[in-house]
Amino acid sequence: MKSSPLTRVVGLRCNHLDNPLGVHDAAPRLSWRLETGARRGARQTAYRITVSTTRTGEADLWDSGRVASDLTLNIAYAGRALASRERAWWRVTVWDEANRASESKPAFWEAGLLTAADWSAQWIGSAAVGGPETSVPSPHVRTVFNVSKKVSAARLYVTALGLYEFHLNGQRIGEDVFTPGWTDYNKRVQYQVYDVTPALRSGVNAAGAILGDGWYCGHIGWKTRQYYGDRPRLLAQLEIAYADGSRETIVSNAAWRTAPGPITESDFMHGESYDARREITGWDTADYDERGWLPVETFAAPAIELAPVLGPAVRATQELKPIAAPKLMQTWPSPSWIFDLGQNMVGRVRLHVKGTAGQMIKLRFAEMLTAEGLLYTDNLRTARQTDFYICRGDPAGETWESRFTFHGFRFVEMSGHEAEPLADAITGVVLHSDTPSTGDFTCSDALVNQLQRNIDWGQRGNFLEVPTDCPQRNERLGWMGDAQVFSRTAAWNRDVEAFFHKWMRDVEDAQTAEGAFSAISPQVEGCPPDGGPAWADAGVVSPWTMYLYYADTAILAQHYEAMKRFIGYLEKTSQNLIRVHPDVTKWGGFGDWLALDGSGKTEGGTPKDLIGTAFFAYSTDIVARTARVLGHKAEAERYERLRDRVRRAFQHRFITGDGLVSGLTQTCYVLALHFDLAPEELRPKLLAELLRDVEQRGWKLSTGFVSTSYVPHVLTRFGRSDVAYKLLHQKAWPSWLYAVTQGATTIWERWDGWTKEKGFQDPGMNSFNHYAYGAIGAWLYATVAGVDIDEAHPGYKHIVLRPTPGGELTSATGTLDSVHGRIRSAWKTAAGKFEWEVIVPPNTTASARFPVPATARLTEGGRPLARATGVKHVKASTDAVTCELAPGHYRFAATWKA
Repeated sequence: MKSSPLTRVVGLRCNHLDNPLGVHDAAPRLSWRLETGARRGARQTAYRITVSTTRTGEADLWDSGRVASDLTLNIAYAGRALASRERAWWRVTVWDEANRASESKPAFWEAGLLTAADWSAQWIGSAAVGGPETSVPSPHVRTVFNVSKKVSAARLYVTALGLYEFHLNGQRIGEDVFTPGWTDYNKRVQYQVYDVTPALRSGVNAAGAILGDGWYCGHIGWKTRQYYGDRPRLLAQLEIAYADGSRETIVSNAAWRTAPGPITESDFMHGESYDARREITGWDTADYDERGWLPVETFAAPAIELAPVLGPAVRATQELKPIAAPKLMQTWPSPSWIFDLGQNMVGRVRLHVKGTAGQMIKLRFAEMLTAEGLLYTDNLRTARQTDFYICRGDPAGETWESRFTFHGFRFVEMSGHEAEPLADAITGVVLHSDTPSTGDFTCSDALVNQLQRNIDWGQRGNFLEVPTDCPQRNERLGWMGDAQVFSRTAAWNRDVEAFFHKWMRDVEDAQTAEGAFSAISPQVEGCPPDGGPAWADAGVVSPWTMYLYYADTAILAQHYEAMKRFIGYLEKTSQNLIRVHPDVTKWGGFGDWLALDGSGKTEGGTPKDLIGTAFFAYSTDIVARTARVLGHKAEAERYERLRDRVRRAFQHRFITGDGLVSGLTQTCYVLALHFDLAPEELRPKLLAELLRDVEQRGWKLSTGFVSTSYVPHVLTRFGRSDVAYKLLHQKAWPSWLYAVTQGATTIWERWDGWTKEKGFQDPGMNSFNHYAYGAIGAWLYATVAGVDIDEAHPGYKHIVLRPTPGGELTSATGTLDSVHGRIRSAWKTAAGKFEWEVIVPPNTTASARFPVPATARLTEGGRPLARATGVKHVKASTDAVTCELAPGHYRFAATWKA
């Protein structure tokens, strides 16, 4: 079929992934996008999905037929369920508004090993075992096998308890880092699938892996080593299909051999040690002489799920060079060199040195320097965050990167190398879950632009397998409160749909039988199983947010029962619908964490039961909305009634008739207003009290993790965006820009992580890469740039374009590559003038609000607004003009007498 030159069908994805291998879902969800150039009004009127067992064959698996619909997202496959290992090729034909057909290129998904019986491999590992604080060298394991016939296809199914790096015939397989990823290994472990057809050769082949401790048996959080198990273990199954139709399977078993390698220690918290003199050259090739290697040990299969990969792997995505020559520091007992990469990052370094055999290079990592110019490491707590490299003595130089550790750092100290380092001695390698950039924000204020960069770098560094709190100290856990407040910002900056699908599985794994959600996921012993207000609520807030941004009802359906169990738990454990009532529980959660009003302490600040009851109402409201989306009308009505009862309980206990809220903190007023908990007639009084407190503090905040992100939204909603801008532009601490003025390149954990007056804050809790306060990003995008979601049409199917210029800004631009295509809102303003460039992607619509007086002369492309193509329903009010927009690229201009 010849495609129309006007429309391209692109971005075919299955379950949010590109051509995924190892799918277990019998009815995976299929999505695509349209590219239509600048054509206005471009939309899809019908589609047809065809699915085949061959790339070019007939639709022998499924043919949807022509479906009159504009849907392009998350359409469930309704054909025959695939068998294990089976591949489905699919393509889409769409018809546009003029009934012109366009066909996509083919894409595929491939089923994994769907049953336990499909696995014939055994778990294998080394006999060497470390202890609670000591590790052993990372084992290499290998085998050889013969390929005597022509290969048509080969798949590697592989996982580990711990970490693995797999090799075939001298090649590393894949670009993924820290595979198989972090899950609760007591319940499930993910496995990866790789197409290794090109790596095989005729004759003798070699396969093997290097194993690392990782989350499984290395240090995790504040715990000692061996939290889940005592040593790393590999499970590998290589399946070869020959051209003659026969098949062969190579599996990990007792016939494999093992030997310790040059990685003498690997640990996420402490670092990696590597002795290059112990390198095993050619260990992954068929010619290698493995005499001296020992038989592996085999282990019984654990009673856990071998789960498909749901989210993106960790990968190296960028490299950073030092921004200046290294500084020589006369440290004891020997001099050291300090490199500044110019950016607080997460990952590892590539070391390039010339040294003598046995010379040890020590690398330490830190986010900040002391006043003396030395590494500031007090905030690492017990995390050593140090790598050691022992040279082999190559006169041509030697290059090394760690495999099984990562660090949070900007500065690198190199000691043991007294001569001046080579020009490329240190290169930073950035690691994070591979969530591609989707959104950007810039404006006329350079400090706010740096704030946006800091937000994104904080997200990159902490979205590593799970949404961690920090990447440097002995913690690095999936804190729920941080994730839920930041989720809207996250979904603008990067494509996090699959990332959250995977993490929500971890969240549900950590849910107790009673229905409580934890404070961290995966759950680690020592953290409360009931995470408390704002932390536990991530089990409800996060899937709802992903639904809003990506229009995928599957994440709601998958976790709806868990969400209901959580609300049921809150009902049972509350007293008179007051959550964490002090008569019921002594520990009421973390409070408004790190607020400057005493919250979280024994006395003072925002009452914990106020926070708890506010989030009880909020989460119940979300579950009610979820029920409606999923078509459960009776349950929706029940949760709506419960929400209203919780709201009345909140009003009775916490709000006076004069509009005062118990605790009298900014957080108290913000939560009551943002969650619609106050009677409508009292809301102006609550707003006045909030404004009074902000002004008395010199236009500064006293809020913490729980409520800070809501402050600008509340102020804008109730007509005081001027105050929101005052807070945005504030440069004295506490403020978003204070850290920026001090050279920060990520978001700090504390408002006062470092101040001119007091220096560093409490080192026990002072991360300089902690993204929670970066949740201001959602307001920058939705209000300043003016690109927001219409909850009635999620996934930006209908876009709300509503910029609110203010403060010191004269321009702002927000660009988002949404699931439907690029959205853009770029405005600039001057006295009596407003210019606005807008892009509405194909197959969507938008409501636009121009922040101009009704007397303004409005044009688009030089034409009066009402006569512009794609524009309809133009209406004017005292302070704005509104209209509806069809897909297209628009350039608006407004002028009026200032």
